[in-house]
Amino acid sequence: MAQNPIAGLLTPFHLRNLDLENRVVMAPMTRYFSPGGVPGDDVAAYYARRAEGGVGLVITEGVFIPHPAAGFAETIPVLDGEPALAGWRKVTHAVHQHGSKIAAQLWHIGSQFLPGGSEGHEAEHVSASGLAGPGQPIGRALGHDEIEGMVDAYARAAENARACGFDAIELHAAHGYLIDGFFWAGSNQRTDEYGGSLAARTKFGADVVRECRARCGPDFPIIMRYSQWKNADYDARLAETPQELEAFLGPLVDAGVDVFDCSTRCFWEPAFAEGEMGLAGWTKKLSGKPVITVGSVGLTTDLFGSLGDDGAKVAANIAQLMAMFERGDFDLVAIGRMLITHPDWIAKVSQGEHDSLAPFSKDQLETLY
Repeated sequence: MAQNPIAGLLTPFHLRNLDLENRVVMAPMTRYFSPGGVPGDDVAAYYARRAEGGVGLVITEGVFIPHPAAGFAETIPVLDGEPALAGWRKVTHAVHQHGSKIAAQLWHIGSQFLPGGSEGHEAEHVSASGLAGPGQPIGRALGHDEIEGMVDAYARAAENARACGFDAIELHAAHGYLIDGFFWAGSNQRTDEYGGSLAARTKFGADVVRECRARCGPDFPIIMRYSQWKNADYDARLAETPQELEAFLGPLVDAGVDVFDCSTRCFWEPAFAEGEMGLAGWTKKLSGKPVITVGSVGLTTDLFGSLGDDGAKVAANIAQLMAMFERGDFDLVAIGRMLITHPDWIAKVSQGEHDSLAPFSKDQLETLY
């Protein structure tokens, strides 16, 4: 019998109170299927189907924290108020029924726009400096006296997540959203203690981590998703060198991040000019923390490449993924689009059927949006 090509990913993983049956993660993917911010039975079924397919950890779509400017789309779920919390209890129960664990991704969009955005809403975009990027003013800067309330909003969402049966939280600190807006020099031009050097610009995110830890206890895992690139600039770099990346990661590790979810468009791309190691590999090396790699696993192109007429083709990059895993570059692998198309992806790849899987087409985005 042929050896399972992803055997290494099917080994257990343990962190704090989180015991995963395997190292395959369902990546967070935004959906607009929760009217009034309340996840319904269809949302529970959606996540349960991937758990039934054997995913070790499900990370939900971004969930708005309880803040008036967290986001303005009426069909993105929230983590506040009994109707929504009751819905999430059904979701976590459904996932647990299949032996998987689930983390809630806590989200504040900051200065970024989303479909169904802020038109008609009184709340305005708030961010580190009222900038979406260099020379791109939008909304207003958070006042110094408002930051404590924002940190509290994240922590209340974390408390609610734990009370609803989630096994961990993920802080969305990537792609130009609120926490990332503090990280980025082009969007953080503050002159107080929340601005300055790259290490200083981590203070807001680190404060969020510390407060979530204080509210949820020492055994509740905190994942942080971060990215080098930005939605409007794929060539952007948060850290230009490994030394800068180490300076960025250090305060977040000290604050209590347990796992870094390293958002890249393609997992195989080198993070820096020196060497072939990707962002996840460098993050693990420099932080000493477990990491998740993500980005076009099993596919030829990134999400936006999937929007083309030909969609994304299946790629024979599983062997490359496993070589990087066995080299110790990362601990967990997040799968996104392929789990939309194939909830039983683990079984199919384990049986050597990856090359025969149907590709991901732009029509299938309807299951996301």
